[in-house]
Amino acid sequence: MGRPKNQTARREALVDAAGRAITERGLEGLRIKDIAAEAGMSAGSVLYYYPELDDLVLEVHRGAVERFVAARHAATDGVADPVARLRALVGSGLPDGPGDPVHGLLYELHRRADRSAGHAELMASLFAREVALYTTVLEVGAATREFTLTEPPADLARNLVALEDGYGLHIVSHNAQLTPGEAERLILGLARSVTGRAEL
Repeated sequence: MGRPKNQTARREALVDAAGRAITERGLEGLRIKDIAAEAGMSAGSVLYYYPELDDLVLEVHRGAVERFVAARHAATDGVADPVARLRALVGSGLPDGPGDPVHGLLYELHRRADRSAGHAELMASLFAREVALYTTVLEVGAATREFTLTEPPADLARNLVALEDGYGLHIVSHNAQLTPGEAERLILGLARSVTGRAEL
């Protein structure tokens, strides 16, 4: 019974190590020996658990998506007031700065979407799940008469997520003209105009 647990732990360690290697070197420079060094294993061990590098990279992407969505839920699920929840949701979707490891990793992995059905599915899934988070907050706000929405909730949600993605890419790409605080201010500006809540 010990061996399967050990194998699971080794796979998880390799996924974590590959994520760090991608964050540091990018996908183009990713090598088996770099992942092995990060994990403290031999290159042969990496290939034993993941004979195809693409399969390992896909696991990294899957894990990054799950952690990101979980973090957004953690930041918002306990907030009952729709106004405060929408503000918390906006705050949870942007990078902390150019060196944000989670966003940097996700943007790097999303680059595989045009060449891999698996990566495209993960990218689309993340977008859909983020849209669902926003849609729920907007629908609850409208149902409780806290929000007066200017468009259907799902349409507004897509626009808010698209703004996060666009601004986030500029932030991790070291665009000095756009700080995380400025991006949050701009997104909240849209949120104010589409919900009718000036205090956002």
